Amino acid sequence: MIQQYGVIPYRRGDEIEILLITSRETRRWVVPRGNPIPGLSPPESAAQEAFEEAGVRGTVAEQPLGTYRYDKRRASGAIEEALVELFPLRVDEALDHWPEQGQRARCWFPWREAADAVMEEELAILIRRFGETGGA
Repeated sequence: MIQQYGVIPYRRGDEIEILLITSRETRRWVVPRGNPIPGLSPPESAAQEAFEEAGVRGTVAEQPLGTYRYDKRRASGAIEEALVELFPLRVDEALDHWPEQGQRARCWFPWREAADAVMEEELAILIRRFGETGGA
């Protein structure tokens, strides 16, 4: 099993909004996530993925929200299960240019719509719990 770290990037307005990005291969809506980065803590690795994949910077929480699993498709076509530990990231800045800008789309969703947009049910549950608690 692959261990990964990711974020739920959010902002507060009238309600909590969640930033989702498209995956490179299937173009489905996902959250920024990736493999551990040597020298960085799990929340720091997750925040770095948010910068690279979604072009956002902000304050990442030290405590994870929970974990979810998904099937990661390798370049060889093989599928391996990945376990993602998720951290909330309050977005302070959305950049106009970022490393994976040409490979992904990004979109802000009201939290209920974000939960409905993702395919992984465990991820949807974490997004709903986060939205229902007001991001606490």
